Amino acid sequence: MNKNKGKNYYYAVIFTSERTTLEEGYNEASLQMERLAKKQPGFLGVESARSKVGITVSYWDSLEAITNWKQNAEHQIAQKKGKDKWYSQFHVRICKVEREYSFRK
Repeated sequence: MNKNKGKNYYYAVIFTSERTTLEEGYNEASLQMERLAKKQPGFLGVESARSKVGITVSYWDSLEAITNWKQNAEHQIAQKKGKDKWYSQFHVRICKVEREYSFRK
């Protein structure tokens, strides 16, 4: 995941959520936010899973890139809809990733 040339770290935004029962427009908005995030300067990738609790982790090359994404006008509209309609609760954590490793068979 570390695509930062010359840097030994990057950032992860961990978004955990529980949904309401309202589905109207959620899937379309979710896909649009992912497409939009991929176009943002500093975006490195995203991973997501949902069961009872949804977890989306997006990866960024800087805190500035995260701030710019949070302030994106379309993203702000989706955030408001999320609070008003789609989420019963959510939690956001921003972490500095200093090391990574993986395994794959």
